[in-house]
Amino acid sequence: MGNNTDIVPDAELDCIGLYCPMPIAMTKEEIDKIEVGQILKVEADDPAAEEDIKRWAKRTGHEILKFEKEGTLLTFYIKRMK
Repeated sequence: MGNNTDIVPDAELDCIGLYCPMPIAMTKEEIDKIEVGQILKVEADDPAAEEDIKRWAKRTGHEILKFEKEGTLLTFYIKRMK
């Protein structure tokens, strides 16, 4: 991985051990709590969350700055766009 400066999230959400639809429901809730331009870090281990969160971000116009997959661990850095 290129060593681009690490993204520092403004808020973090732990969805480890939670299954669809919890990770996406909680992500929606948390993104509303931060300001536009701020970054939410979401960690999940539900395989469905990868598609769910990517699709949701596309639909709602939020930007996934970075997505990492390590084994079963999914990490999203989502920037609130509006």
